[in-house]
Amino acid sequence: MTLACALLLAACSSGHDEAGPTPTSSAASSTEDSATGSGSAAPSSPPPSSATPSSAASTPPKAGTTAVPPPPAAGARWIPAPGTPWQWQLTTPVDQSVDVPVYDVDGVEVSAADVQSLHAKGRKVICYVNVGASEDFRPDKNAFTPEVQGKSDRWPGEKWLDVRKLDQLRPIMAGRFDQCRGKGFDAIEADQVDGYKSDTGFPLTDRDQLAYNRMLAGLAHERGLSIGLKNDLDQVTDLLGDFEFAINEQCAQYQECDRLSPFIQAGKAVFHVEYELSNDRFCAASKALRFSSMRKNLKLDAPRWPC
Repeated sequence: MTLACALLLAACSSGHDEAGPTPTSSAASSTEDSATGSGSAAPSSPPPSSATPSSAASTPPKAGTTAVPPPPAAGARWIPAPGTPWQWQLTTPVDQSVDVPVYDVDGVEVSAADVQSLHAKGRKVICYVNVGASEDFRPDKNAFTPEVQGKSDRWPGEKWLDVRKLDQLRPIMAGRFDQCRGKGFDAIEADQVDGYKSDTGFPLTDRDQLAYNRMLAGLAHERGLSIGLKNDLDQVTDLLGDFEFAINEQCAQYQECDRLSPFIQAGKAVFHVEYELSNDRFCAASKALRFSSMRKNLKLDAPRWPC
């Protein structure tokens, strides 16, 4: 399931009532390993009272207008190594003081100047894009015809997409990926890539989803961008060769983290987040699996509780 997408509209009250370590931001996280590689659930209660979190858009370029360069060799794409620390913040302004080598931020709300600033600090930057649902708060909302939009995905303003309509969705997603590339991002977080397992309003199959997800990977690679497989655990084996890393929500809570091991075995990072479990309930196992794990607030703001 996917949790983050609609929370960009407004802050939502969420957190954790379980005790945990103080969230890291600023220099507090500098004790983590900073080496880079070669390259969805009910809201939770407030974070620990001892936490002292820190925190901070530009007009997007016209989508789909930039000529696509020849794709780089597969070996030239960024592949984050297992265990690489990261920060995932989909609210803005982005707190750039977190001392980790990878940031995952919103592709629309974050500006090219923000990406450049993070690069100047030595960070790789991942571009969050919702590829599986329309969002009525995005600049390209009118590009989605009624026939390609299905049922609500349970987040305000979002509707599942009919991923069988590759001819309609390809240019829209190409435009979004062009925007990520134009702002200087290094990679794509493609959200909502497992709609075939939900009540979308369309008779989607696993084969439909595989075709769509591979199309997305191709679009990213054509633009020199890496791409992460978000959740979609049933297709990890099929898609391992098409994606440079994985992003997962709550595999510890649902006791399914071992299904992501093929990424680690292939030398690719698994960026993992829990929302409801305290760190002492998942960090030991995550470290053994060599995951890049942390606990976050559901709204994916700046505070983080890394393993």
